[in-house]
Amino acid sequence: MKHLIAAALLCVSLPAWAQERLTVALDWTPNTNHVGLYVAQAKGWFEDAGLVVDILPYTDTSSGTLVATGVAEFGILSAVGFHSQRASGADMTVVLAVVQHEAGRLVFNGEREDIQRPADLDGMTYAGFGSAWEEALISTIIRNDGGEGVFDTVTLGTSAYEALANGSVDFTLEVSTWEGVNSVLLDRPQRAFRYADFGVPDQHTTFLGGNGTWLKQNPDAAHAFVQAAQRGYQFAANNPAEAADILIAETAGMMSNPDLVHASMVALVEGGFLQDPGEPVGLIDEEMFVNITQFLFETGILRGEDGRQLTELPDVSSWFTNDYLLPSD
Repeated sequence: MKHLIAAALLCVSLPAWAQERLTVALDWTPNTNHVGLYVAQAKGWFEDAGLVVDILPYTDTSSGTLVATGVAEFGILSAVGFHSQRASGADMTVVLAVVQHEAGRLVFNGEREDIQRPADLDGMTYAGFGSAWEEALISTIIRNDGGEGVFDTVTLGTSAYEALANGSVDFTLEVSTWEGVNSVLLDRPQRAFRYADFGVPDQHTTFLGGNGTWLKQNPDAAHAFVQAAQRGYQFAANNPAEAADILIAETAGMMSNPDLVHASMVALVEGGFLQDPGEPVGLIDEEMFVNITQFLFETGILRGEDGRQLTELPDVSSWFTNDYLLPSD
């Protein structure tokens, strides 16, 4: 596939929108989920496509809000955040799946003998991040293991991992390809429950999405940007060590732990999170997309423009598209 992408992009002549400037918003401080963007930037592939791309730093305003309001043409979006905003009418369409499968997991201290199964978590204390998704997710996992799904929550944000390590809380959620990798580097033994083992559908946990109106009005620029980004993620999937070095260099000292960046890239590639065999990098799986939407609907996460819980499962056919991607060989 990498040869197809390279050849296709090299054959593109600069059309009338050459050197169009656009912006892409990050969903968090730079990390390996963003690696394809930084690779494409460093390799000059955005420039080759006739684009000047500004990667916006993370702010308190979510990337989804920046994209939906047109402040940024594109953004890296968490899957659940996208579904929630799109259900309420946000002007966004996802165009590339950055992470092909669920990278999250429920984790606890690996030395805890009293936690052997999710049902054991009833009545324990969870270190959370303040979203409705967490309550629905964890209660589903516990109930599907025969428990009641009742637990205490303290909202700690990123402090959750220190709290777990020092025993202040009993469990939390983490991204296995980042916090999970870091726990190994810090020699903090953990055990985990995978969501899919307890009735939660698999999902693409991270997307690249665009402003819906802008996509319709700028199809050539949209194709050029998405395919250059896709090429960046393909390069990362094939060359994780070099891609890690590029990410570190391009973020100008923001990545304080090179070992974590390199180990995270290995976890993404070896875990099959960046690409499924025989499929192009970035492909959005319709069945997975529909299944997680149904789960979010049934658990009451999705709300309409009026703020009320949706009473009908939404038609998601316009929420995503693979049309901007280059196909595999």
